[in-house]
Amino acid sequence: MISLDGCRQASIGLIAVFGLGLLVVVAGCQSVPTPQASATPAPTQTPYVIVLTPTPLPAGTLRAVDVEEQLVTSVYEQWADSVVNVTSRTITYDFFFRPVPQEGSGSGFVWDTQGHIVTNNHVVEGAEEVQVTLADETTAPADVVGVDPQNDLAVLRIDVPAEELAPIPLGQTTDLRVGQRVLAIGNPFGRFERTLTTGVISALGRIIENDDFLGEVIQTDAAINPGNSGGPLLDSQGRLIGVNTAIFSPSGTSAGIGFAIPVSTVWRVAPVLIEQGRYPHPWLGVQRFDITPDLAERFRRGGLDLGVERGVLVVDVYRGAPAAQAGIQGGTQRVRIGNLVLLIGGDIIVDIDGTPVREERDLNIYLEENTRVGQTVELAIVRDGEEMAVDVTLAKRLR
Repeated sequence: MISLDGCRQASIGLIAVFGLGLLVVVAGCQSVPTPQASATPAPTQTPYVIVLTPTPLPAGTLRAVDVEEQLVTSVYEQWADSVVNVTSRTITYDFFFRPVPQEGSGSGFVWDTQGHIVTNNHVVEGAEEVQVTLADETTAPADVVGVDPQNDLAVLRIDVPAEELAPIPLGQTTDLRVGQRVLAIGNPFGRFERTLTTGVISALGRIIENDDFLGEVIQTDAAINPGNSGGPLLDSQGRLIGVNTAIFSPSGTSAGIGFAIPVSTVWRVAPVLIEQGRYPHPWLGVQRFDITPDLAERFRRGGLDLGVERGVLVVDVYRGAPAAQAGIQGGTQRVRIGNLVLLIGGDIIVDIDGTPVREERDLNIYLEENTRVGQTVELAIVRDGEEMAVDVTLAKRLR
Protein backbone atom coordinates (compact mmCIF):
# COMPACT_ATOMS: atom_id res chain seq x y z
CA MET A 1 0.00 0.00 0.00
CA ILE A 2 1.33 3.44 -0.94
CA SER A 3 0.37 6.43 1.15
CA LEU A 4 -0.39 9.77 -0.40
CA ASP A 5 3.01 11.02 0.77
CA GLY A 6 4.52 8.03 -0.93
CA CYS A 7 2.83 8.98 -4.19
CA ARG A 8 4.18 12.48 -3.91
CA GLN A 9 7.66 11.18 -3.24
CA ALA A 10 7.42 8.80 -6.18
CA SER A 11 6.23 11.63 -8.40
CA ILE A 12 9.18 13.78 -7.36
CA GLY A 13 11.54 10.94 -8.17
CA LEU A 14 9.92 10.48 -11.57
CA ILE A 15 10.13 14.16 -12.35
CA ALA A 16 13.89 13.90 -11.69
CA VAL A 17 13.99 11.14 -14.27
CA PHE A 18 11.98 13.30 -16.71
CA GLY A 19 14.88 15.73 -16.65
CA LEU A 20 16.86 13.14 -18.57
CA GLY A 21 14.38 13.41 -21.43
CA LEU A 22 12.68 10.02 -21.00
CA LEU A 23 9.13 9.11 -21.95
CA VAL A 24 7.49 7.93 -18.74
CA VAL A 25 3.97 6.58 -18.31
CA VAL A 26 2.74 6.85 -14.74
CA ALA A 27 -0.46 5.21 -13.49
CA GLY A 28 -2.46 7.41 -11.13
CA CYS A 29 -1.97 6.73 -7.44
CA GLN A 30 -5.22 6.10 -5.64
CA SER A 31 -5.38 7.32 -2.05
CA VAL A 32 -7.26 5.34 0.59
CA PRO A 33 -10.34 7.35 1.61
CA THR A 34 -11.09 8.11 5.27
CA PRO A 35 -14.42 6.50 6.29
CA GLN A 36 -17.29 9.07 6.24
CA ALA A 37 -20.74 9.02 7.74
CA SER A 38 -22.19 9.67 4.29
CA ALA A 39 -22.57 6.80 1.85
CA THR A 40 -21.43 9.00 -1.01
CA PRO A 41 -18.49 7.26 -2.77
CA ALA A 42 -15.12 8.97 -2.47
CA PRO A 43 -13.86 10.53 -5.71
CA THR A 44 -11.13 8.64 -7.57
CA GLN A 45 -8.12 10.08 -9.38
CA THR A 46 -8.13 9.75 -13.17
CA PRO A 47 -5.04 8.01 -14.64
CA TYR A 48 -2.82 10.41 -16.56
CA VAL A 49 0.06 10.30 -19.01
CA ILE A 50 2.97 12.71 -19.05
CA VAL A 51 5.05 13.02 -22.21
CA LEU A 52 8.18 15.18 -22.18
CA THR A 53 10.15 15.95 -25.32
CA PRO A 54 13.92 15.87 -24.68
CA THR A 55 15.68 19.16 -25.27
CA PRO A 56 19.10 18.87 -26.97
CA LEU A 57 21.92 20.20 -24.83
CA PRO A 58 23.77 23.15 -26.34
CA ALA A 59 27.27 22.49 -27.64
CA GLY A 60 29.91 22.76 -24.96
CA THR A 61 27.59 21.90 -22.07
CA LEU A 62 27.84 18.11 -22.13
CA ARG A 63 28.10 16.63 -18.70
CA ALA A 64 31.39 15.06 -17.63
CA VAL A 65 29.93 11.57 -17.81
CA ASP A 66 28.97 12.13 -21.46
CA VAL A 67 32.47 13.35 -22.27
CA GLU A 68 34.00 10.25 -20.69
CA GLU A 69 31.63 7.97 -22.58
CA GLN A 70 32.47 9.67 -25.85
CA LEU A 71 36.17 9.33 -25.06
CA VAL A 72 35.89 5.59 -24.40
CA THR A 73 33.71 4.88 -27.42
CA SER A 74 36.01 6.95 -29.63
CA VAL A 75 39.08 4.98 -28.56
CA TYR A 76 37.28 1.70 -29.10
CA GLU A 77 35.95 2.66 -32.52
CA GLN A 78 39.41 3.76 -33.62
CA TRP A 79 41.47 0.80 -32.44
CA ALA A 80 39.20 -2.23 -31.94
CA ASP A 81 39.88 -3.37 -35.49
CA SER A 82 43.62 -3.48 -34.68
CA VAL A 83 42.98 -6.27 -32.17
CA VAL A 84 43.13 -9.82 -33.55
CA ASN A 85 42.20 -13.30 -32.39
CA VAL A 86 45.15 -15.70 -32.19
CA THR A 87 44.38 -19.42 -32.43
CA SER A 88 47.08 -22.02 -31.85
CA ARG A 89 47.03 -25.76 -32.39
CA THR A 90 49.29 -28.12 -30.48
CA ILE A 91 49.66 -31.88 -30.56
CA THR A 92 49.55 -33.87 -27.35
CA TYR A 93 49.46 -37.64 -26.85
CA ASP A 94 46.99 -39.79 -24.97
CA PHE A 95 47.73 -42.79 -22.77
CA PHE A 96 48.27 -44.97 -25.85
CA PHE A 97 50.61 -42.40 -27.45
CA ARG A 98 48.05 -41.44 -30.05
CA PRO A 99 48.28 -37.81 -31.23
CA VAL A 100 45.51 -35.57 -29.91
CA PRO A 101 45.22 -32.06 -31.41
CA GLN A 102 44.36 -29.31 -28.96
CA GLU A 103 43.46 -25.71 -29.69
CA GLY A 104 44.08 -22.62 -27.65
CA SER A 105 43.19 -19.01 -28.24
CA GLY A 106 44.30 -15.59 -27.18
CA SER A 107 44.53 -12.05 -28.41
CA GLY A 108 47.07 -9.91 -30.19
CA PHE A 109 47.34 -6.54 -31.90
CA VAL A 110 48.81 -5.02 -35.04
CA TRP A 111 52.38 -3.82 -34.53
CA ASP A 112 53.20 -2.47 -38.00
CA THR A 113 52.02 -2.48 -41.61
CA GLN A 114 54.45 -5.28 -42.51
CA GLY A 115 52.04 -7.77 -40.95
CA HIS A 116 53.70 -8.17 -37.53
CA ILE A 117 51.37 -9.06 -34.66
CA VAL A 118 52.38 -8.85 -30.99
CA THR A 119 50.95 -11.33 -28.49
CA ASN A 120 52.04 -13.32 -25.43
CA ASN A 121 54.58 -16.12 -25.65
CA HIS A 122 52.29 -18.42 -23.67
CA VAL A 123 49.58 -17.99 -26.33
CA VAL A 124 51.72 -19.64 -29.02
CA GLU A 125 54.19 -21.67 -26.95
CA GLY A 126 54.62 -25.16 -28.39
CA ALA A 127 52.15 -24.50 -31.22
CA GLU A 128 52.30 -26.58 -34.40
CA GLU A 129 50.05 -24.13 -36.24
CA VAL A 130 49.02 -20.54 -35.55
CA GLN A 131 46.20 -18.58 -37.21
CA VAL A 132 45.21 -14.95 -36.88
CA THR A 133 41.65 -13.71 -37.42
CA LEU A 134 41.20 -10.04 -38.25
CA ALA A 135 38.23 -7.83 -37.41
CA ASP A 136 36.65 -8.45 -40.83
CA GLU A 137 36.78 -12.21 -40.05
CA THR A 138 39.63 -12.76 -42.51
CA THR A 139 41.74 -15.67 -41.24
CA ALA A 140 45.39 -15.94 -42.19
CA PRO A 141 48.12 -18.43 -41.23
CA ALA A 142 50.79 -16.87 -39.05
CA ASP A 143 54.51 -17.51 -38.75
CA VAL A 144 56.10 -17.20 -35.32
CA VAL A 145 58.85 -14.65 -35.96
CA GLY A 146 60.28 -14.53 -32.45
CA VAL A 147 59.57 -15.36 -28.81
CA ASP A 148 60.82 -14.16 -25.46
CA PRO A 149 59.62 -16.41 -22.63
CA GLN A 150 61.19 -14.22 -19.94
CA ASN A 151 59.00 -11.24 -20.84
CA ASP A 152 56.13 -13.44 -22.11
CA LEU A 153 56.15 -11.76 -25.52
CA ALA A 154 55.94 -13.14 -29.04
CA VAL A 155 55.81 -11.63 -32.52
CA LEU A 156 53.87 -13.26 -35.37
CA ARG A 157 53.67 -12.32 -39.02
CA ILE A 158 50.73 -12.61 -41.40
CA ASP A 159 50.68 -11.96 -45.14
CA VAL A 160 47.90 -9.41 -45.71
CA PRO A 161 47.81 -6.08 -47.57
CA ALA A 162 49.27 -3.18 -45.61
CA GLU A 163 46.11 -1.10 -46.02
CA GLU A 164 44.23 -3.64 -43.92
CA LEU A 165 46.53 -3.10 -40.95
CA ALA A 166 46.37 -0.19 -38.48
CA PRO A 167 49.23 -0.27 -35.94
CA ILE A 168 48.34 0.97 -32.46
CA PRO A 169 50.46 4.01 -31.44
CA LEU A 170 52.78 3.59 -28.46
CA GLY A 171 52.52 5.48 -25.20
CA GLN A 172 55.17 6.14 -22.56
CA THR A 173 55.64 4.14 -19.36
CA THR A 174 57.07 7.21 -17.63
CA ASP A 175 53.74 9.02 -18.13
CA LEU A 176 51.69 6.40 -16.28
CA ARG A 177 50.05 7.19 -12.94
CA VAL A 178 48.06 5.11 -10.48
CA GLY A 179 44.37 5.94 -10.92
CA GLN A 180 44.73 6.65 -14.63
CA ARG A 181 41.87 5.43 -16.85
CA VAL A 182 42.74 2.40 -19.01
CA LEU A 183 40.94 0.30 -21.61
CA ALA A 184 41.54 -3.38 -22.37
CA ILE A 185 40.43 -4.97 -25.65
CA GLY A 186 40.61 -8.70 -26.26
CA ASN A 187 38.81 -11.94 -26.98
CA PRO A 188 37.83 -13.47 -23.62
CA PHE A 189 37.31 -17.23 -23.66
CA GLY A 190 38.05 -17.19 -27.40
CA ARG A 191 34.41 -16.45 -28.16
CA PHE A 192 33.62 -12.81 -27.44
CA GLU A 193 35.69 -11.00 -30.06
CA ARG A 194 37.01 -7.52 -29.37
CA THR A 195 35.41 -7.15 -25.96
CA LEU A 196 36.07 -3.82 -24.25
CA THR A 197 36.58 -3.48 -20.51
CA THR A 198 37.61 -0.37 -18.64
CA GLY A 199 39.25 0.38 -15.33
CA VAL A 200 42.20 2.19 -13.82
CA ILE A 201 45.85 1.54 -13.17
CA SER A 202 45.78 -0.03 -9.71
CA ALA A 203 49.55 -0.14 -9.17
CA LEU A 204 52.83 0.24 -11.03
CA GLY A 205 56.03 -1.77 -10.73
CA ARG A 206 54.41 -4.95 -9.45
CA ILE A 207 56.86 -7.84 -9.50
CA ILE A 208 55.52 -11.02 -11.09
CA GLU A 209 57.87 -13.99 -11.06
CA ASN A 210 57.42 -17.21 -12.98
CA ASP A 211 59.92 -19.85 -14.08
CA ASP A 212 61.54 -17.31 -16.40
CA PHE A 213 61.09 -14.16 -14.22
CA LEU A 214 58.56 -11.80 -15.79
CA GLY A 215 59.62 -8.68 -13.89
CA GLU A 216 57.80 -5.39 -13.33
CA VAL A 217 54.24 -5.13 -14.65
CA ILE A 218 51.20 -2.84 -14.55
CA GLN A 219 48.33 -3.86 -12.28
CA THR A 220 44.80 -2.93 -13.39
CA ASP A 221 41.23 -3.61 -12.30
CA ALA A 222 39.98 -3.68 -15.90
CA ALA A 223 38.41 -7.11 -16.36
CA ILE A 224 40.89 -9.53 -17.96
CA ASN A 225 39.82 -13.13 -18.53
CA PRO A 226 41.32 -16.18 -20.25
CA GLY A 227 41.57 -15.28 -23.93
CA ASN A 228 42.50 -11.65 -23.20
CA SER A 229 46.17 -12.63 -23.07
CA GLY A 230 48.18 -10.75 -25.66
CA GLY A 231 45.59 -8.01 -26.13
CA PRO A 232 46.41 -4.32 -25.73
CA LEU A 233 45.98 -2.16 -22.66
CA LEU A 234 45.33 1.40 -23.86
CA ASP A 235 45.30 4.81 -22.22
CA SER A 236 42.44 7.28 -22.71
CA GLN A 237 44.15 8.67 -25.81
CA GLY A 238 44.21 5.27 -27.49
CA ARG A 239 47.94 4.68 -27.03
CA LEU A 240 49.40 1.30 -26.14
CA ILE A 241 50.64 1.23 -22.56
CA GLY A 242 50.78 -2.52 -21.95
CA VAL A 243 50.10 -6.06 -23.15
CA ASN A 244 47.65 -8.00 -20.98
CA THR A 245 49.35 -11.13 -19.73
CA ALA A 246 48.03 -12.57 -16.45
CA ILE A 247 45.43 -12.37 -13.71
CA PHE A 248 45.39 -13.16 -10.01
CA SER A 249 42.24 -15.13 -9.32
CA PRO A 250 41.27 -18.14 -7.19
CA SER A 251 38.48 -18.95 -9.68
CA GLY A 252 40.46 -18.52 -12.91
CA THR A 253 38.28 -15.60 -14.04
CA SER A 254 38.59 -11.88 -13.46
CA ALA A 255 38.77 -10.88 -9.81
CA GLY A 256 39.75 -7.28 -10.48
CA ILE A 257 43.49 -7.96 -10.38
CA GLY A 258 45.04 -8.14 -13.83
CA PHE A 259 48.58 -7.56 -15.05
CA ALA A 260 50.04 -6.11 -18.23
CA ILE A 261 53.59 -6.01 -19.58
CA PRO A 262 54.55 -2.31 -19.76
CA VAL A 263 54.99 -0.68 -23.16
CA SER A 264 58.64 0.13 -22.39
CA THR A 265 59.37 -3.60 -22.33
CA VAL A 266 57.36 -4.19 -25.51
CA TRP A 267 59.20 -1.38 -27.30
CA ARG A 268 62.55 -2.79 -26.17
CA VAL A 269 61.85 -6.44 -27.02
CA ALA A 270 59.54 -6.56 -30.05
CA PRO A 271 61.93 -4.95 -32.61
CA VAL A 272 64.70 -7.34 -31.56
CA LEU A 273 62.38 -10.34 -31.93
CA ILE A 274 61.50 -9.17 -35.44
CA GLU A 275 65.17 -8.80 -36.33
CA GLN A 276 66.76 -11.72 -34.48
CA GLY A 277 63.97 -14.08 -33.38
CA ARG A 278 65.21 -14.09 -29.79
CA TYR A 279 65.94 -11.40 -27.25
CA PRO A 280 69.48 -11.66 -25.79
CA HIS A 281 69.25 -11.23 -22.03
CA PRO A 282 72.34 -9.90 -20.22
CA TRP A 283 74.03 -12.32 -17.85
CA LEU A 284 76.53 -12.15 -14.98
CA GLY A 285 77.04 -15.86 -14.59
CA VAL A 286 76.69 -16.35 -10.82
CA GLN A 287 74.57 -18.42 -8.47
CA ARG A 288 73.13 -16.13 -5.82
CA PHE A 289 71.36 -16.11 -2.48
CA ASP A 290 69.56 -13.26 -0.70
CA ILE A 291 70.96 -11.96 2.56
CA THR A 292 68.27 -10.70 4.93
CA PRO A 293 68.65 -9.02 8.33
CA ASP A 294 67.44 -12.23 9.98
CA LEU A 295 70.01 -14.34 8.13
CA ALA A 296 72.80 -11.85 8.90
CA GLU A 297 71.87 -11.99 12.60
CA ARG A 298 71.94 -15.79 12.61
CA PHE A 299 75.41 -15.70 11.09
CA ARG A 300 76.56 -13.25 13.77
CA ARG A 301 75.25 -15.51 16.50
CA GLY A 302 77.33 -18.27 14.91
CA GLY A 303 80.46 -16.12 15.09
CA LEU A 304 80.51 -14.86 11.47
CA ASP A 305 79.86 -11.21 10.66
CA LEU A 306 78.98 -10.75 6.99
CA GLY A 307 79.40 -6.98 7.26
CA VAL A 308 76.00 -6.22 5.66
CA GLU A 309 72.33 -6.57 6.55
CA ARG A 310 71.11 -6.93 2.97
CA GLY A 311 72.59 -7.86 -0.38
CA VAL A 312 73.12 -10.78 -2.75
CA LEU A 313 75.61 -13.43 -1.71
CA VAL A 314 77.56 -15.01 -4.57
CA VAL A 315 77.39 -18.74 -3.87
CA ASP A 316 79.17 -19.90 -7.02
CA VAL A 317 80.57 -18.49 -10.26
CA TYR A 318 80.17 -20.25 -13.62
CA ARG A 319 83.45 -21.06 -15.31
CA GLY A 320 84.23 -18.60 -18.10
CA ALA A 321 81.24 -16.38 -17.24
CA PRO A 322 81.53 -12.57 -17.12
CA ALA A 323 81.71 -12.60 -13.32
CA ALA A 324 84.56 -15.13 -13.38
CA GLN A 325 86.49 -13.05 -15.89
CA ALA A 326 86.03 -9.98 -13.67
CA GLY A 327 87.38 -11.81 -10.61
CA ILE A 328 84.12 -12.18 -8.67
CA GLN A 329 84.55 -14.89 -6.05
CA GLY A 330 82.08 -17.58 -4.95
CA GLY A 331 81.67 -19.33 -1.62
CA THR A 332 84.42 -21.41 -0.05
CA GLN A 333 82.90 -22.72 3.17
CA ARG A 334 79.83 -24.89 3.60
CA VAL A 335 77.65 -24.10 6.63
CA ARG A 336 74.32 -25.36 7.88
CA ILE A 337 71.67 -23.01 9.27
CA GLY A 338 68.68 -25.06 10.35
CA ASN A 339 67.67 -27.03 7.26
CA LEU A 340 69.65 -24.71 4.99
CA VAL A 341 73.08 -25.69 3.69
CA LEU A 342 74.88 -22.70 2.21
CA LEU A 343 78.26 -21.89 0.70
CA ILE A 344 79.58 -18.73 2.33
CA GLY A 345 82.75 -16.70 2.01
CA GLY A 346 81.90 -15.39 -1.46
CA ASP A 347 81.47 -11.78 -2.53
CA ILE A 348 78.28 -9.93 -1.60
CA ILE A 349 76.77 -7.66 -4.28
CA VAL A 350 75.29 -4.53 -2.70
CA ASP A 351 75.08 -2.12 -5.63
CA ILE A 352 75.06 -2.01 -9.46
CA ASP A 353 75.86 1.22 -11.29
CA GLY A 354 74.89 3.23 -8.23
CA THR A 355 71.56 1.42 -7.72
CA PRO A 356 71.28 -0.39 -4.36
CA VAL A 357 70.85 -4.17 -4.50
CA ARG A 358 68.91 -5.37 -1.46
CA GLU A 359 67.79 -8.69 -2.95
CA GLU A 360 68.15 -10.80 -6.07
CA ARG A 361 65.10 -9.34 -7.78
CA ASP A 362 66.69 -5.85 -7.61
CA LEU A 363 69.66 -7.19 -9.53
CA ASN A 364 67.47 -9.06 -12.04
CA ILE A 365 65.28 -6.04 -12.75
CA TYR A 366 68.23 -3.69 -13.22
CA LEU A 367 70.01 -6.08 -15.57
CA GLU A 368 66.85 -6.67 -17.64
CA GLU A 369 65.61 -3.11 -17.91
CA ASN A 370 68.77 -1.02 -17.91
CA THR A 371 71.52 -3.07 -19.54
CA ARG A 372 72.32 -4.86 -22.80
CA VAL A 373 74.63 -7.69 -23.78
CA GLY A 374 78.19 -6.35 -24.15
CA GLN A 375 77.62 -3.48 -21.73
CA THR A 376 80.00 -2.98 -18.81
CA VAL A 377 78.50 -2.42 -15.37
CA GLU A 378 80.12 -1.52 -12.07
CA LEU A 379 79.31 -3.78 -9.15
CA ALA A 380 79.89 -2.73 -5.57
CA ILE A 381 80.78 -5.85 -3.61
CA VAL A 382 81.71 -6.62 -0.03
CA ARG A 383 84.65 -9.02 0.34
CA ASP A 384 86.06 -9.93 3.77
CA GLY A 385 84.16 -7.01 5.27
CA GLU A 386 85.58 -4.44 2.84
CA GLU A 387 83.62 -2.79 0.02
CA MET A 388 85.19 -2.60 -3.41
CA ALA A 389 84.17 -1.87 -7.02
CA VAL A 390 84.43 -4.39 -9.87
CA ASP A 391 83.68 -3.81 -13.56
CA VAL A 392 81.88 -6.64 -15.34
CA THR A 393 81.13 -6.86 -19.08
CA LEU A 394 77.83 -8.64 -19.53
CA ALA A 395 77.41 -11.63 -21.84
CA LYS A 396 74.36 -13.26 -23.40
CA ARG A 397 72.45 -15.61 -21.15
CA LEU A 398 72.80 -19.15 -22.43
CA ARG A 399 69.12 -20.09 -22.21
